[in-house]
Amino acid sequence: MLKGIVTAVYVLICLLLITVVVLQSGRAAGLSGAIGGGAESLFGKKKGLDEWLAKVTVWVAVLFGALSLLLVIWR
Repeated sequence: MLKGIVTAVYVLICLLLITVVVLQSGRAAGLSGAIGGGAESLFGKKKGLDEWLAKVTVWVAVLFGALSLLLVIWR
């Protein structure tokens, strides 16, 4: 029973990790990244949502790794 609950939480964490990674902006977002790159170096990096998504990604990745190890050991 408990293993099923942990597996369900694991699947949710996997989906959340995929979502958070996809929502992050890339290093060079095509043509707009090339044009905006000069403005970023002049005015500084865009903050706010990108920083928050980076922190959430780290925490979700740690949960993903911990649950992966738990499920492998619990086999």
